[in-house]
Amino acid sequence: MTGFLALFWILGALLVGAISPGPSFVFVVRTSVAQSRAEGLAAALGMGVGACVFGALAVVGLRTLMAEGGWLFLALKVAGGLYLVYLAWRIWSGASEPVVVQHEGARQANTGRAFWLALATQPSNPKIVAVFGAVFAALLPADPPVWLYVALPPLIFLQEALWYALVALAFSSSRPRAVYLGAKLWIDRFAAALIGVLGVRLIYEATRP
Repeated sequence: MTGFLALFWILGALLVGAISPGPSFVFVVRTSVAQSRAEGLAAALGMGVGACVFGALAVVGLRTLMAEGGWLFLALKVAGGLYLVYLAWRIWSGASEPVVVQHEGARQANTGRAFWLALATQPSNPKIVAVFGAVFAALLPADPPVWLYVALPPLIFLQEALWYALVALAFSSSRPRAVYLGAKLWIDRFAAALIGVLGVRLIYEATRP
C-alpha cells in the first residue's frame, strides 16, 4: 500500500469512527442543543485537538512497535480487531436508539469551558483509543514514508474538527437535526458494517502465515 493510499484509508476509517455516535459525538450534540452554537463549535475544536494528540501518540507508538516488538505488534492487531468487531456489534444493535439531549434555559455562552470539557472528553472515551490503535495497526504500511508520520496528526485534527463543527451546526438548527435523526438508523448501521469489516481484516492479517 502506497503512502497516499494509506493516508486516504486511515482518514476514511477514522471518519467512520467519528461519525458513529459515542461519548464525543453526544457531548458535541448536547452542547450545541442545550447551550449554544458557539459553544458547540468550541467543543468541536476541542475534539479536533484531542484527536490530533491521539493521532500523534498512535503514530509514535506503532512506529516503535513495528521496529522493536514484532509479536507485541501482532497481539495489538488481534486485540484491536476483536474490539472493532465488538464495537461494530454495539453500534449496530444500538442503531435504533435515539440520541437523547436535555435542553436548558438561555444562558451566556462560555466557549472556553466548552473547549476544555471537550478536550477532556477525548481521553475518557475508550472507543477513540481502541479505534485509533486498531486503524493505524491495520492500515499503516510496513515501511511508511516520513511525510506520512508528519502529515497524519494535523490532517486528523482538521478532519475531526470539521466533522464535529458540522455536527454542532446541524444540531443547533432544527431542520438539519431532524434530517440526521431520521437517518440515524442507516447511518449507524453503515458505520457498524465498515468498522466490522476493518476488524475482521485486522484479525485476518495478524493471524495468517
